[in-house]
Amino acid sequence: MSFRFIWTALLDTSFLQWAKSPAARQYFFSTHFWGPLANWGLPLAALADIVNKDEEFISGVMSPTLAGYSMIFMRFAWRVQPRNYLLFACHATNATAQTVQMGRWAKYWYGGGREARMSVLDKAEEKVEQGVGKVTEAVKA
Repeated sequence: MSFRFIWTALLDTSFLQWAKSPAARQYFFSTHFWGPLANWGLPLAALADIVNKDEEFISGVMSPTLAGYSMIFMRFAWRVQPRNYLLFACHATNATAQTVQMGRWAKYWYGGGREARMSVLDKAEEKVEQGVGKVTEAVKA
């Protein structure tokens, strides 16, 4: 297959024919397109947090809330007529990313991840601070 054949086949696709039609212009200038497109900031931030955010700073309340929110709107995007596949994909991505965040949070706080990360000095420092607090309370009493 030559490059020219592939390029010609791409240009003759029904998608490109649709993209030139008034229906495409109507779609691209509607909230059915721009609403989900603007909403993609939420899942993109969640995906960036998976890579960059330390587990200590993940919210154990907000992640499941956002996952639930996205699952509700996934259903909405599927049930609305015509179906909004862009909105569905946006919220499916966010629900998946938030579920991964919940798993990271649970592993860190309840699965031993925090203890594994803390060094011996950090543990000793924490114990000293607890001891100082107890001594201070005892002196006050």
